[in-house]
Amino acid sequence: MKQGIIETLVGFFVLIVAFSFFAFAYNTSNFSKTKGGYLLTANFQNIDGIAKGADVKLAGIKIGFVDSFTLEDDTYYAILNLKVNDGINIPNDSSAMVSSNGLLGGKYIRITPGASNDNFVHGGKIKFTQSSLNIEDLIGKLMYSITSK
Repeated sequence: MKQGIIETLVGFFVLIVAFSFFAFAYNTSNFSKTKGGYLLTANFQNIDGIAKGADVKLAGIKIGFVDSFTLEDDTYYAILNLKVNDGINIPNDSSAMVSSNGLLGGKYIRITPGASNDNFVHGGKIKFTQSSLNIEDLIGKLMYSITSK
């Protein structure tokens, strides 16, 4: 009888831990953050390492995420749709760049604010962008310059 009560308590504990894990995963994912906010678009020549749901940061603070991306047919640029939280006013002369969290970290979009008094509105386009820096290309150029002497 006593063993049955212990097994039942352990079972409840396991269920509570599992529910807590799923609640944490849901809250840290972008599924729960799709309400509100406004969309911005930005064209990049290369978005190597950026995935749907990647962070959008301003001054190191997450202010949104990458909602979706497509390939432009004419110029072959990547068009990113960025979802920015409500209440975050970004000057319309700001720039965006693909940045990384350290040497082996993931990639995110970093917004550098401009000096304009006018802010982006829903559907605005970030004109000034800087693409991802490809480490493999840099190493290849370094190796070529060393061996070409």
